[in-house]
Amino acid sequence: MSEPPADAETFLATTDTIAALRPELSLLESGILAGLHLGLAEDSRSFARVFGIEHALVLRAVDTLAGETLVSVTARDARTQRTRYAASEVGRSVLAVLAA
Repeated sequence: MSEPPADAETFLATTDTIAALRPELSLLESGILAGLHLGLAEDSRSFARVFGIEHALVLRAVDTLAGETLVSVTARDARTQRTRYAASEVGRSVLAVLAA
């Protein structure tokens, strides 16, 4: 069995750091960026499933992040609404602070 990409403590610490860097973001939005940074989820359904959150809430947060130009929507399934996303240039600059 393979190791998970990150443990809960790392995820929460990363989420808190992003929230401190960008206080206008909700904790869910910060968590989506943290999950992307840690390789936990790159789409809305996976994030919702991993963290036990309603998919509609994750979709709303992804739309907000896209509006803030922190993520780019790369694909959307019309039937399931699964939305794939990646860090935009602005998002990568925020996440680069975490790697430093």
